[in-house]
Amino acid sequence: MLLPPSFRSFALAVSLALSLAGCQTAGQAGLGTSNAPAEISAPAASAIAGEMVSRLAEQVGPGTATIALKQDGSPFGEALESALKGWGYAVVTVQKTDAGTTTIPLAYMIVPFEGQMLARLVTTDVELGRAYTLTATGASPASPVSLMRRG
Repeated sequence: MLLPPSFRSFALAVSLALSLAGCQTAGQAGLGTSNAPAEISAPAASAIAGEMVSRLAEQVGPGTATIALKQDGSPFGEALESALKGWGYAVVTVQKTDAGTTTIPLAYMIVPFEGQMLARLVTTDVELGRAYTLTATGASPASPVSLMRRG
């Protein structure tokens, strides 16, 4: 049975993202290094960040902890920080917090692939991924959300 081209492209994209994830295991708590292309537009970065943070909030609860964001200075990194704050999370970019503060380390990756952007958010407990199509006004989801929980 032949699979539709769109499914094959998505499967290839997921395989690529997972293989890239395996290459980026350095850093705090085994999280990868945050990375997003600098050329992603502010509206696209904001749309992707807002949607991904809403999915993250479904998994860890909105505003339940301080997020230790591994920032790369890209437009997406700035949009992600803003979206996290909009959902009520305290955000630190320096890895020092007050004693007793619950922190969730968070890294991200945005990878262009076959005309889409593959977005990934990684914590020590949850990994979220989704493909997006860039539009004139931002970005729209092009795949279901991929969720991996570590137990």
